[in-house]
Amino acid sequence: MTDNCMNERIPVSVIVTTKNEEPRIGRCLQALAPFGEVIVVDSDSADGTGAIAAAAGARVVSYCWDGRYPKKRQWCLEHLETLSPWVFFVDADEIVTEVLVTEIRQLFFVSGRVENCAGFFVRGRYVWNGRILRHGMMNNKLCLIHRERMCFPIVDDLDIPGMGEIEGHYQPVRAPGMDGYRIESVHEPLLHHAYEDEGRWSERHERYARWEAEMTRRGAWPRDPVPWRDAAKRFLRRSRLRGAVMFCYSYIFKLGFLDGAAGHSFARSRARYADAVVRLSRSWDARRSE
Repeated sequence: MTDNCMNERIPVSVIVTTKNEEPRIGRCLQALAPFGEVIVVDSDSADGTGAIAAAAGARVVSYCWDGRYPKKRQWCLEHLETLSPWVFFVDADEIVTEVLVTEIRQLFFVSGRVENCAGFFVRGRYVWNGRILRHGMMNNKLCLIHRERMCFPIVDDLDIPGMGEIEGHYQPVRAPGMDGYRIESVHEPLLHHAYEDEGRWSERHERYARWEAEMTRRGAWPRDPVPWRDAAKRFLRRSRLRGAVMFCYSYIFKLGFLDGAAGHSFARSRARYADAVVRLSRSWDARRSE
């Protein structure tokens, strides 16, 4: 890469969706300076989120959900004016590392891969109790996308408590007529500060589990755009072995044991969440059949 490319802003519009993220938003935005545009879409935060974002140079857009589709991220794709058709959805508890910035810069200035792609998966390396987990399971989100080539599907979840205004744990899909564009992955992960407050983590994942269980009961999940991922998810969603599979995958197959006690704690947490989803799904099925 030439020096000029290294000094140019990356032609990507970063969108950070927020609500009451004062403790996290500054750290998140500080890492986004190399991108051409940063937009914070804020849902009437009662803390200093908006002021911190504005002081950091981000464009702050107010958002108020009307209880219908589109939800927040799809609303951004449909209504925000962005400098680039490429958008990067980043959460306030995520940090885009320098090595990931370099890889994304190469995508846009060197490799030319973006011309034939609809989007890129970006992995998240967890920070657990203040420690960066070098091994174990990572989350994987299709969050670097071309706004005209991808969209978030409508699912039957408006009356399910747990997610509200934001799209749940499902991926965007290719927009109509865009099937010829590839979906690829970047190699370098971002950092996901998911577990800084045990109470917040537990409350959030209890909501997520109830939402996911009801989505499974209804058969409302959209297909994952990657066929093998879709097949694996469909198999595991109702399996009684889901928790055990998640633990073994994170702690053994993905070498989480190399992270010591933190790796074990994290793998157990993922297993407990998976078990909760299956338990809730089956209990609702049982009540329904009575």
